[in-house]
Amino acid sequence: MDHQSIYQLFQEVSTVNGAKLAFQYKKDGNWFDVTWSEARDTVGRVAKSLMALNVAKGDRVCILSGTRLEWSLCDFGIVSCGAVTVGIYHSSLPADCAYIINHSDAEVIFVENPEQLGKILEVRDELPKLRQIVVYDGLTEADQDILSWEDFLDKGADVPDEKAAQRGEEVGSEDLASIVYTSGTTGVPKGAMITNGNLVFTSASVVDCLSLQPHFVTLLFLPLAHVFARLIAYACMRYPAPVAFAEDFTTIAANMKEIQPHFMASVPRVYEKASDKILSGAEEAGGLKLALFNWAVGVGRRVSELQQRKQSIPGGLAFQHKIAHKLVLHKIGDAFGGRLEWAISGAAPLNKAIGEFFHACGVTILEGIGMTENTSFSHINRYDNNKFGTVGQPGPGIEARIAEDGEVLTRGDNTMKGYFKNEEATAETIDGDGWLYTGDIGEIDNEGFLRITDRKKDLIITAGGKNVAPQRIEQVMRTSHYIAQVVACGDRKKFISALVTLDQDNIQPWAAENGLEAASPEELAADPKVRALIEKEIEEKNRQLASYESIKKFHIVPHDFSIEAGELTPTLKIKRKVIFQKYNDQIETLYDV
Repeated sequence: MDHQSIYQLFQEVSTVNGAKLAFQYKKDGNWFDVTWSEARDTVGRVAKSLMALNVAKGDRVCILSGTRLEWSLCDFGIVSCGAVTVGIYHSSLPADCAYIINHSDAEVIFVENPEQLGKILEVRDELPKLRQIVVYDGLTEADQDILSWEDFLDKGADVPDEKAAQRGEEVGSEDLASIVYTSGTTGVPKGAMITNGNLVFTSASVVDCLSLQPHFVTLLFLPLAHVFARLIAYACMRYPAPVAFAEDFTTIAANMKEIQPHFMASVPRVYEKASDKILSGAEEAGGLKLALFNWAVGVGRRVSELQQRKQSIPGGLAFQHKIAHKLVLHKIGDAFGGRLEWAISGAAPLNKAIGEFFHACGVTILEGIGMTENTSFSHINRYDNNKFGTVGQPGPGIEARIAEDGEVLTRGDNTMKGYFKNEEATAETIDGDGWLYTGDIGEIDNEGFLRITDRKKDLIITAGGKNVAPQRIEQVMRTSHYIAQVVACGDRKKFISALVTLDQDNIQPWAAENGLEAASPEELAADPKVRALIEKEIEEKNRQLASYESIKKFHIVPHDFSIEAGELTPTLKIKRKVIFQKYNDQIETLYDV
C-alpha cells in the first residue's frame, strides 16, 4: 500500500498533476473544467473551514445531496481533516435523514439546496447534536446555524495551512474515512465503517483490473452516498482520469452525447432500459429497417461468440461486420456518446442476455460485484477476460470461496472495520478468520469466475421443497418489452406467482393500437386485453425457466415500485418485505383455489 490515507493519495495526485483536468460539471447550460490544482485549493478550504467549526478527528460529517462536484470536494475535505464522511441519499425522507444524523452523531451537514434543507428543518427539533448546516445552492436567508457554501469556505481563512496539513498527515490507514449506511432492503440501515485503508487498497485493486487510460473521461451519475460511485472517483484519481458529473438522472442520455465518456459505471436497470428502447425502436420501424437491424445484430452475435472464445474472425464475416457497424451498430455506440470503450455493471445481477446483446452491438459491459461491507468491490470481469453471466474473478489481494450452504465469502483489506455501534451484527457478518459473509449464493468455476445465483435470504422454498432463486426469474421476465418490474412470490406455496408492473413507454403505443389510447395506468392494469398480453409474454419467458420456476399466476400493479413509496432502496433494489406486506391481499388471492 503506497499511501496511508485518502488525504495522502489526493495530495500526491493533485500536486503532481496540478494543471491537468480533474472534474467537469454543467451549470446554466455550459460545461466547466476544474483542474487538480483548483480542486486541491477548494478541498483545502473545506478542511480548514471544518476545523474552524471545531470538527475534530473522527467526527462525523453528513452530506445530503445528489451527485455533483461539491459532494466529491467535500468528501476529500472531510477526510483531509481526519473527519468521517456520512452520505445520505438525496431521495431520503426526513425521518430517514434524522435516523442517520442521530445514529452517526453528526454535528455538521452539507445539503444541496432549499428542498434538502427543508427536510432537515422539518426534523430539526429531533436533531439535538446537529449544530451547523451548509447549503450548496439557493440559500436566500442564512442564520448562525445555516451557512451558504461561499460563507462556509471563508470560515477557515485564519486556519494556518501548516496546521491543516498536520491534521491530514495524522490520519492513518485504520482511521475511518466514511460510514456508509446500507440501503436497508430489510430492517433498519446499518452503518458500515469504511477505513482509509479500505478505500486506498480497494481503489488500487480496481485499477489493476480495469484498462483505464489517463485520457479517459467518465460520466458519473450514480449516487455518491453509495461507496460504489465514490470508488469510481477514487479509481479515476489514481491515473488521473477526469470525472464529469451528470446534471441529474434524467439528463444522462443528453450528458453522454456532450461528454462522450470512454467508460461508465451503472446499475443493470439502466442497461435493461437502454436495450428495451433499442429493440422497441427497431420493431416500431418495422419492414426493411427491422430486417436490416436483425441482420446486423446477427452478424454482431457471430463475431461476439468468436471473440468470447478468443478465436479469429474469418475475412468474410469481418467484412459483413464492417458493413453492419457502418449501417446499424455504430448508432448504439453513438447513444453512449460514441467513444465508449467499455461499461461497468454492478449493484445487482445483470441478465446474461443483456450483456450478450450489447457485446454483439459493439458495447462491452463488464459485470462486477461488491457490497457496502467490502467497499463495494470483490470481483469484476476484465476487458480481455470476460465471461457473460458471471461477475468475473476477484480483484488482486482479494480472496473468495463458497461456504457449505452455497454462500459467497470474501476476504481482504477491502473488508469494512465493522458496523457502527453494532458489534453483534459485525460478528454475524465477519468471522474470526476475516471472512465476510456476503449473503449471496453463488458458484466459482475452475478459472475463478464467480456466478451469482441468488441472495441467501431471498431464496424461495416452495411447498414441494424446491429452492427457487427469484432474481433469476425476475431477470428473465424483465426482458419483455411490456414488463417493467417483477417481484416473484411463492415461499412455502405450491407454485411461483409474481407482481408485475407495466413498461409505460411500450404499453401506451400498444394500447393506442388496441383501442385503449385514453386509458389510465389503473385502467390498463385491469383491462382483459392487457392481461392477455402480459400472460402471453410470461408464457413465452417461462420457456427459459424450469417448470418449478415458472410463473403460474400474476397480478398487475398499476404503477412502478418506487423509492418514494418505500418499495425500492436508493440503489433501486426491491424491498421485498415491504412489497409483500403492501400487496399481501393481492398475493394471497393468487393462491385462492
